[in-house]
Order: sequence, then structure tokens, then C-alpha cells
Amino acid sequence: MENQKLPNATAVLILGIFSILICCCYGIFSIILGVVALVLANKDTKLYAENPSVYTNYNNLKIGKILSIIGISLGVIYLIYVIVLFTTLGMEGIEQMQQEMIRRYGSR
Repeated sequence: MENQKLPNATAVLILGIFSILICCCYGIFSIILGVVALVLANKDTKLYAENPSVYTNYNNLKIGKILSIIGISLGVIYLIYVIVLFTTLGMEGIEQMQQEMIRRYGSR
């Protein structure tokens, strides 16, 4: 019998990487990608547990699962930061902060 690859291991790895890369997009997209990756990873983990000798790329699945957990954590932290920023400064305060940064660093 020939060894097979887990069907979602590559997708979990890619989603885990993307969830880390886009964690600064208000955090919500990172959380969504990370949760999707975890759902797929759990599905493949159950498949692997049934017959571990058949599948070869379980390490990719574990790495993708770890990356998606990191991505979810970073997304939650950034989302909390954005919520705190909007509740303390409001939209006007954020616009003033952006204009100040453009004045300081934009004319280089």
C-alpha cells in the first residue's frame, strides 16, 4: 500500500501562514483564516488517528496548526488594540494622529 498525503495539510499550512501575515488587517481576517485552518486541521487529525501508517505529511499539519494558533492570537491582540484605540480616541482622535504622523514623517 502506497503512503498518501493528508488532504488538507497543505491548505492548513497556507492558511496558518496567511493568518500571521495579515494579522494587522484589523485582526478579524487573521482570526477567520486561523479558525478555518484549525477546523481543517482537526478534521485531518481525526483522519490521521484512524490509520497513522497510511499518511506521510502529518508534520505539515502540526506546523500549520501551530501557525494558525499564533495567527489567531495575534489577530485577537490586534483587534483588542483597535477596539481600545477607537473607544479611547474616537474617530476624530485617530484622524488627528494620522495627520500628525503625515506632517512629521510624510515630507521626507
